[in-house]
Amino acid sequence: MASKACLMRLQKEHQRLALEPVPNIEAEPRPNNILEWHFVIKGPAASPYEGGQYHGKLVFPPEYPYKPPSIIMLTPNGRFNTNTRLCLSMSDFHPETWVPAWSVASILNGVMSFMLESTPTVGSIETSLAERKRLARASHAWNRKGAIFCELFPHLVAEELPDDADAEVVDPAQEPRSEGGGGKLFGALYVSCAVVVCAVAGYAVFQDL
Repeated sequence: MASKACLMRLQKEHQRLALEPVPNIEAEPRPNNILEWHFVIKGPAASPYEGGQYHGKLVFPPEYPYKPPSIIMLTPNGRFNTNTRLCLSMSDFHPETWVPAWSVASILNGVMSFMLESTPTVGSIETSLAERKRLARASHAWNRKGAIFCELFPHLVAEELPDDADAEVVDPAQEPRSEGGGGKLFGALYVSCAVVVCAVAGYAVFQDL
């Protein structure tokens, strides 16, 4: 059960997102569980994700904002594993780098920033640019198969599918693959954390201006 401070904070953030929408990002809590938020990141223009819609979820601890949420991607995207907790500087993998001033908006901006780079981390995968573009086209049909997506984002479901949308998609995160040497991966974690910390902190400061 959420603490009173957690409940008030998440309600306030929901209200703020409704009044001050964030470009390329939407987020909604589950009606019966304010600790579970679902989000959609819209692929930025001029990126391999352009035109895509990427569904994921944040699972907040009852101690939020003093402890970070877990971050999970649900739509196949070619950058992150699906249905897997992501190791990012603003996730529950790194409570030591968490800043209570960070919000849902700043967390999701950090996720989007990390999506656009190629630094490996726990929960990331390597795919070609062509594969990421293919998954972007397939994301619309994929999301419509999810009951929670349809419940929380009916306006996106009502949108007409893009002309080039793929009806079928195989999630590359579920296929056999090589993720490279462990030393290389974990050596890059410090770099990836620093990059995302800067992105999240920068957005948080901008919000307070």
